[in-house]
Amino acid sequence: MHIWNWAGRAAGRGLLAVWLTAAMTTGRAEDTSEDQRFDTVSGEFMNSHYTFRPLAGVALGWHQYDGRLVIPDRAANAKEHARLQRYQQLLAGFTPGRLTLARRHDLRILQSAIANELFAVEVQQRDNHNPMTYAGGLDVTVYVKRDFKPLAERVADMTAILRQAPAFFAAARANLDPILPSPFVETAREEAKGAADFLENDVAKAAAMAGDAALRAKFDAARKAAIQELRGFDGWLKTERAPKADAAYAIGRAGYERLLRAEMITLSPEQILEAGLRELRAEQERFTAAAKIIDPAKPAREVFKELQKDHPTAAGLLPDARKDLEGIRQFLLDRHIVTVPGEVRAKVEETPPALRAQSFASMDTPGPFEKKATEAYYYITPVEPDWTPEHADEWLTAFNYYTLDVVSIHEAYPGHYVQFLALNASGASVPAKVFGSYPFVEGWAHYSEKMLLDEGFGLPANAAAATPAERVRAAKFRLAQSDEALLRVCRLCCSVKLHCQGMTVDEATKFFQDNCYYEEKPARSEAMRGTFDPGYLYYTLGKLMILKLRDDWRAQEGPRYTLQRFHDEFLRHGAPPIPLLREIMLRDSKLWPAVL
Repeated sequence: MHIWNWAGRAAGRGLLAVWLTAAMTTGRAEDTSEDQRFDTVSGEFMNSHYTFRPLAGVALGWHQYDGRLVIPDRAANAKEHARLQRYQQLLAGFTPGRLTLARRHDLRILQSAIANELFAVEVQQRDNHNPMTYAGGLDVTVYVKRDFKPLAERVADMTAILRQAPAFFAAARANLDPILPSPFVETAREEAKGAADFLENDVAKAAAMAGDAALRAKFDAARKAAIQELRGFDGWLKTERAPKADAAYAIGRAGYERLLRAEMITLSPEQILEAGLRELRAEQERFTAAAKIIDPAKPAREVFKELQKDHPTAAGLLPDARKDLEGIRQFLLDRHIVTVPGEVRAKVEETPPALRAQSFASMDTPGPFEKKATEAYYYITPVEPDWTPEHADEWLTAFNYYTLDVVSIHEAYPGHYVQFLALNASGASVPAKVFGSYPFVEGWAHYSEKMLLDEGFGLPANAAAATPAERVRAAKFRLAQSDEALLRVCRLCCSVKLHCQGMTVDEATKFFQDNCYYEEKPARSEAMRGTFDPGYLYYTLGKLMILKLRDDWRAQEGPRYTLQRFHDEFLRHGAPPIPLLREIMLRDSKLWPAVL
């Protein structure tokens, strides 16, 4: 999972100037009047986008938004909805063939970004149907984690944000429908509790280092009020919304098609489910084959259950992850898998409490325009102090030593972190650096897991001379990777079934338990996530699309093809929808129309 902090928003005269300058250098020298008109419209869109989303603007590295928060009352939400609709219409008025190639690509990136935003507002009803919109809406993590200016100034910014908590949660109560989906309410309550704990502990400790006593006093007053509001919101959800909550989380088939079209995917939900079930069967065969190498006398599921018992302690989870991460990075370099720009490493840390309700492990990278606080964090969700020993052990089975390395491949090398480094080092346009496609981002990270093992990770350099013990060890990595693939393809299947075929959370939980062998606690977490994140089908769908693109690009390039060339080319265009990337990378895309 990647915490996509750069989800595209911006404002201010300075940014408009930067955007127009960048746009004018990405096309041919003979820019047409249509190009100039597009530069104006797209620049205005980018300017206005972050006015409504200042916290996301800060995460991008645009610090004119520091200390700002928009109260999402009905009037503000309606105004933003109208703005998105207006720019959707304006961008639809451009003739792509009259734009230079770079602007043509930016046009489609912006159209996809707006389509995704409108899907969230109009189909998912983000503002009035999802309390998670508000439970995590005061996230000041970026001010705590990144030293982009003196601590005293960041504390002042957090004070300005947190003192608006009463108005923020008043808007939440006014906006939210009387009847909400029960999985949304349950998850929002967990998020609100985590956010309150984060303010009470981590944020308080960080701010205590600010030297000005008067500043700290103002901050503490705002912080305590925000904690009270978060806990009050949790209590309000418990008493006012949970008793009336229902199971109406499905977006329906028409809504699901709209989700897909926002990413330029023309397959139907039924076609995607068919491909998912086919991939599920194939992956289960790969899982069984790996298990037979380890212990041919036992059923594959039992072999995996034994493997899961070989896991770190609660105290050793993060140290073990840090220790192995460097070896994975070195494997990339030794095998010429992909260019890794720079020497800066990601920091392995505990997932912040406010994010634990939705995150098993995640990569949190700075925005592409951050110039000073460039730390990147690889978050791993730890065992909670109040868990029973049985609950803790169940959680740690998913972090067994082999799966932990596969997760690190996904999150860091060559997954999300390398993608972030490549994006920053690229000459991609501002829209391409700001807006990321879900299938691209998670598809790349998931593809990386399989690809790295295909290239020999877990085996000695001379794989043909591997000893029986070394082959068993490699099979354990393959088994762990296959289980991760089973998890992602189960997400795809459950996403379609939950939203188009009436699957319940309990049925989805059992599907995960039966098909990727998760224990009940993490299986239910996965099922719950599917109710509010139907896009988690994109891990597998994105991976399959990348594999197809790689095959087509190899056929195009012939003897010039190398794996590193493909990866470097794939990563240098930002993170656009993969169908658009096919048009960019394949010289005659008409010859390669399929995405799967």
